Amino acid sequence: MCRRFAGLACVLLLLSLPAEAARVAESLVRIQATSQDPNYRAPWSAGEVAGGVGAGFIIAGNRIMTNAHVVSNARFLAVSKEGDPKPYPARVFHIAHDCDLALLTVDNPNFFTNTAALHFGGIPAIESTVSVYGYPIGGDRLSVTRGIVSRIDFQTYTHSGVDSHLAVQIDAAINPGNSGGPVLQEGKVVGVAFQGYSGDVAQNVGYMIPTPVIQRFLKDVEDGHYDRYMDLTIAYHPLHNPAMRRALGLTDGDSGVFVGSVYGGGVSEGRLRPGDVLLAIDGLPIASDGTVTMDGAPVEMAEVVERKFKGEKVDFKVLRDGKEIIVTIPLTHAWPFSLQAQAYNEKPRFVVFGGLVFQPVDANFMAEHNPDDLRLHFYFDNFISRNIYREREEIVVLSNVLADPVNAYASEFRYEIVDKINGKKIQRIDDVAAAFKTPADYYVIDMVGKGRPLVLERKAVEEARDRITARYQVTSHENLQK
Repeated sequence: MCRRFAGLACVLLLLSLPAEAARVAESLVRIQATSQDPNYRAPWSAGEVAGGVGAGFIIAGNRIMTNAHVVSNARFLAVSKEGDPKPYPARVFHIAHDCDLALLTVDNPNFFTNTAALHFGGIPAIESTVSVYGYPIGGDRLSVTRGIVSRIDFQTYTHSGVDSHLAVQIDAAINPGNSGGPVLQEGKVVGVAFQGYSGDVAQNVGYMIPTPVIQRFLKDVEDGHYDRYMDLTIAYHPLHNPAMRRALGLTDGDSGVFVGSVYGGGVSEGRLRPGDVLLAIDGLPIASDGTVTMDGAPVEMAEVVERKFKGEKVDFKVLRDGKEIIVTIPLTHAWPFSLQAQAYNEKPRFVVFGGLVFQPVDANFMAEHNPDDLRLHFYFDNFISRNIYREREEIVVLSNVLADPVNAYASEFRYEIVDKINGKKIQRIDDVAAAFKTPADYYVIDMVGKGRPLVLERKAVEEARDRITARYQVTSHENLQK
């Protein structure tokens, strides 16, 4: 009886919707996520459990598309269809944190009964109208808002905090619950709603992930694995200054950008050089502001690489030492430095020894601890730009002191960067664990820029272990795996 009335309610709801909304309702999915964020202050303990609501939509292959941030750190996912309150367990099929997209699947095939897959369109034109579907502020019923496309540009995707991709700005607010919902124009998906501004920053400004980014994600996972976006791992600068152009042997035309840095460990190392002038990429002339013309519009030069995949290559026309040459760069791996990006679905890594807690620094750590140590902030902010990565693979710090007689006076070293332990250089958190497992009567811990070391006696540490473990409920003394 209840099922019959629920089905009748669903039919009545769909009949009450406008034609396009009724069609979308057959594809729209409400996602309930129960997540558990890691605890970076007490890394041995599990974090708090929280719930949230997002949107998704069905695409070909009985897959549900949504945002990565809707399902990140999820411990349990339940999805339901518009007009049908029954929840179905779901799981993440693929997830891409660098472009904030994810695919879900539902193992129960009954979920997809009476549903329809949405199809993708192109990039909407400036000043054209789009419709945003979702469940803003956690509502239980479909919501539709309309907006005008006002800008198409590269934007930083807030989910990772460091990755920038093509994004479309619309004058419809994107609220919690809209995330992951489809943005439609003429019955086709032209974007996925994903981020917006709070009311004190801007009114009625939201962003959607456009179809070139979506299609790239879908193409990348066709082999069952997501390889991430490729990156040239260089810093380049515009060449507007006439004097600099003449010094480099360029005319007063409007072409070419200057390579300022080539980062070690990246795909361009050993191929491009600081001081090179990039004139063209894959045959497309590079303007002096770093743009190229694609699909009839100027876009950042990076968009050429954005559309490529691991294993492909990119060709540059380069002016080097007054001569034009062709440089081919194989795209063998993604950006190798993830320290400044928000991480998800990872456990905090740490070592506890003598009540001293050591952790590698990343964006999650900095957000949770918010340390006021100026040296630490300098190392974190300039890890790439000042070539700090050449000295150490990770920034390892003394993150906390579980106070005990064995570590008296150690609190002054909190948030200091670990340089050496017993003379051995510390490159990563694994080196800390290995140093403390090496037999020694005393452990001398040198910090970067600190005048005196921190010293622990092994015998005293062993005697204090059970005492510290019980007092602070330390369930594990190390984790070296993400």
